[in-house]
Amino acid sequence: MVKMESTEEQDRKLVLEFCHLLEKSKQLFNGLRDLPQYGHRQWQAYFGRTFDVYTKLWKFQQQHRMVLDSKYGLKRWQIGEIASKIGQLYYHYYLRTSETNYLNEAYQFYAAIRGRAYYSRAAKEDRPDLMVKKLRYYARFIVVCLLLKKMKLVRELVTELEKQIQEYTNTYHSSYEPEDHMEWSLVLEEIKGFIKAEAAVAVLHADSNPIILSHRLSPLTTPPCERSPHMTLSLQEILIVGSACEQAKFSELTMDMFRMLQTLEREPTEAATNPLSMSHGLHGHDASPAASRIPPYGVPGSKGYLENGRHYRDNPHKYLLYKPSISQLLVFLASGFKELPLGGALLLYMSADGCFSTTKHPEDYGYELGGLGTSVKRDNVDGGGLTCRGKSYKENHCLYPGDLYPFTRRPMFVIIDSDNSFVFQHIPRYFGQPLVVLMSPQDVPPAFQADVQHHGSLFTLFLHSPLTALCYICNVGDVPIHHWERCQTYVDRFITEASRLVTRCRIDEIEQGIGFIDSSYVQFFGDDFLRTLILRFVFCDVVLRLHRGFRGRHMRPRCEPQLPANELLEHPSLSHIIFQLASALDVRGHFSEGPECD
Repeated sequence: MVKMESTEEQDRKLVLEFCHLLEKSKQLFNGLRDLPQYGHRQWQAYFGRTFDVYTKLWKFQQQHRMVLDSKYGLKRWQIGEIASKIGQLYYHYYLRTSETNYLNEAYQFYAAIRGRAYYSRAAKEDRPDLMVKKLRYYARFIVVCLLLKKMKLVRELVTELEKQIQEYTNTYHSSYEPEDHMEWSLVLEEIKGFIKAEAAVAVLHADSNPIILSHRLSPLTTPPCERSPHMTLSLQEILIVGSACEQAKFSELTMDMFRMLQTLEREPTEAATNPLSMSHGLHGHDASPAASRIPPYGVPGSKGYLENGRHYRDNPHKYLLYKPSISQLLVFLASGFKELPLGGALLLYMSADGCFSTTKHPEDYGYELGGLGTSVKRDNVDGGGLTCRGKSYKENHCLYPGDLYPFTRRPMFVIIDSDNSFVFQHIPRYFGQPLVVLMSPQDVPPAFQADVQHHGSLFTLFLHSPLTALCYICNVGDVPIHHWERCQTYVDRFITEASRLVTRCRIDEIEQGIGFIDSSYVQFFGDDFLRTLILRFVFCDVVLRLHRGFRGRHMRPRCEPQLPANELLEHPSLSHIIFQLASALDVRGHFSEGPECD
């Protein structure tokens, strides 16, 4: 009897310890929403404590599952909820650090929930809140799979989500009348629209099944570069802003944001994660993410992670802002500015509809030419001011070129994708720091206008996947993989040649004393990401310059400082490669024999 009492007491303590860890984890998780979204040091320690408690909780429920099942009544959906919270932790840590390895960690936990059917009995619990948790889990898992380009799984999850929404409606419609049924239906349509828009060009296997290609930076896709002592800067802080009105989006990610964030990340390394492990001695309980799923480089909580005992950060840190207010945008810009280390550069990418000035004789290029709509607040009041696609805007919700002047005290790389992008070509270099502004075309041919407005900008597509963009403007809807790879070799040749020409311009400048290329480009050129963007911009400019459908200066991109025409943008070697690529795709008829005149 004494021994039995001792066992019961021990079990009671285990249950109490589990309850304590569970309550503590909930408190810490709920506190995450109160942390500042910008800066680094303010939130790292809190994230570290939260990870630590969830690691203990996950390990504890694995080791004592039998006792918790019998004495606490632990249910599978409760295990799933813990795993889901850990997945969310990793996803939000990825958003705050930009390290794609944490995205893989989030995927492992979300995949385990689905694989072990933790939420399979949620509908039988007679709790609509539990069904909503299940639906939210599906939505979060889809976002992670989209970012990892697991498109086959995304389609499977969308089908399952659709069934779950229908089950939710059928189960609770008579007694609960779920008001958010329409909201979930809109979420589903949003996801489907996003997937459709994302597949601009299909690359096909021999059996005609689509192949999913990643467009993150890898050693194979990093443009070559002849290094020089002048290439001193590295990209450290990024703001990606999406404010386009009608563009496909999902989970506060517009299509342009989705493409650009991948362009500015390196390919994640699977080697940094631990495999799923079997839980033994728990009456055949399923495989679950290991208790040691916290990465081998340590508990998250530092700006980088540990690799071979040293701090390392693979990707520049970035913020993702969906339709921010102007005050939010400026606060995040200021935070990125503040966090820049010595030798670091700040990148601002903004995809937005233009706000157009009605001032007839502008004198101040900083504020009188209009700008970009941010949170897009429509004003019903008629009269002057700013307009966006014919709708009146409040000036408070417009980012003007002049708003960026204070941030040019540090090296700055700006990408503007808008129908009013050219107003940003007049930003002065008051402080003598490196500054480059890449601006999208302000117009596209009528045949592309509707698709571009919803499916994502053509300019951003060029910066994300140059070959996809070229196929798109030549009405090539699908390409066999062997043909795609052959065509990609032409793109690689173009990028290599353009890189050589940029370097050649700099050498000629030094040897001959002629300023062919602005020093800002040279200083940024040593960074893999910035070099990639510059060279893809050159590809975009050359392709649109030669394409018969893009006539007029407003249908081609601009940059400031200007890149040399004869020595780079109109160089015969680059045009020749584009003609070869067009012939390989059998779209030579879309291109003229030489540059179109303005």
